[in-house]
Amino acid sequence: MIEVTNIYKSYGTSNNRLKVLNDISLKVESGDFVVILGASGSGKSTLLNVISGLERPDSGSIKYDDKEITSLSDGELTKLRRDEVGFIFQQYYLLPNMNVEKNVRMGADLAGNKDYKQIIKAVGLEDKQKQLPSELSGGEQQRVSIARALAKKPKVLFLDEPTGALDEKTGREILDYIDKLHKEFKFTIIMVTHNQNIAEMANTIIKMNSGKISEISNNQYQKSAYEIGW
Repeated sequence: MIEVTNIYKSYGTSNNRLKVLNDISLKVESGDFVVILGASGSGKSTLLNVISGLERPDSGSIKYDDKEITSLSDGELTKLRRDEVGFIFQQYYLLPNMNVEKNVRMGADLAGNKDYKQIIKAVGLEDKQKQLPSELSGGEQQRVSIARALAKKPKVLFLDEPTGALDEKTGREILDYIDKLHKEFKFTIIMVTHNQNIAEMANTIIKMNSGKISEISNNQYQKSAYEIGW
């Protein structure tokens, strides 16, 4: 479980501080599928970065089970992100001089995972393992980034607008892969998106406004990627 308590986060100088997160508290159960919604500037991506350990809050507490991560050193935070966390962003961040298999193996090597080719197969890229990112479509590149993140066998997968650069057909395919892999491997998902329809796939929906949580709700029925609107 992830437990976030009274988190504050600001940017800027002491004379010109912009408060981005204002007293955020929430709990995420292990294996949950959480979607964070909010307008641009609502603080949702900053919240994702803080919970995942990419950024430090100004104050407050973040616990992974019983581990308080806000008190970890930079080296300990790096180890946490390496061992327990996976990231998928709108940008793919693939190494252009490495083929699909080598990009995914980079993630697998961090966890000592020898079975990473099963992940490549699971995202439908078994026949493209030797191709470079430049030889793939946008959707295929995003699938490589998904495979690379999951090859680490993370406990928590953080996603920031993973379909933002994709057309509807490809976006649905990507969401379908993520959903199926989530059901198979039972990791926790925390996803930031501006697409409110995607929230219908989640167990838990967190709505943000002006740096605060305005609403937390749950879906009794989770729709598939092909049932939601776009």
